[in-house]
Amino acid sequence: MRRPASHKILVLLGLVLFGAFCVLAFREFPVVGGALAFDGKGHSLCTGKDYGDFEMYVDWKIQPGGDSGIYLRGSPQVQIWDPTSHREGSGGLYNNRKNPSKPLKCADNPTGQWNRFRIGMVGERVWVWLNGELVVNNVVMENYWQRDRPIYPTGQIELQSHGSKLWFRNIYIREVPRK
Repeated sequence: MRRPASHKILVLLGLVLFGAFCVLAFREFPVVGGALAFDGKGHSLCTGKDYGDFEMYVDWKIQPGGDSGIYLRGSPQVQIWDPTSHREGSGGLYNNRKNPSKPLKCADNPTGQWNRFRIGMVGERVWVWLNGELVVNNVVMENYWQRDRPIYPTGQIELQSHGSKLWFRNIYIREVPRK
């Protein structure tokens, strides 16, 4: 993957830049073969700073039966799971109740193969591309923790620990200036 020139490198060639993600979790997400490898036990891996509007690229793969996700602004989540167990596929805003929670289509590669998310978030709105296919289009992400309030204006991005073995690599993020 060619990194867009304006994107800050968080993980490249297996080297993690300290300060981007909390150092505490490196024991649980060791770098193996150029990817962050998670054994399914322990804590989520979170950014060391809060993000408002942003664009993010991340490659991921999961094992059969796996379930995980990416929290945006500290709230769950862009869903990752085994598409043979969940036919709708990955990428949906799983915890939405009022707004769409499922992806527009299943664009997952087979379990055990690498997938690529491109995630954009501006204000309350989210766009998700999975393997080049738009699966979430301009959907309001709801505040899971305080349902009567909008999503937080800033917050951490988290690679979720949800009991499944999974891998992340090629993580890039670019903050989008607010207008």
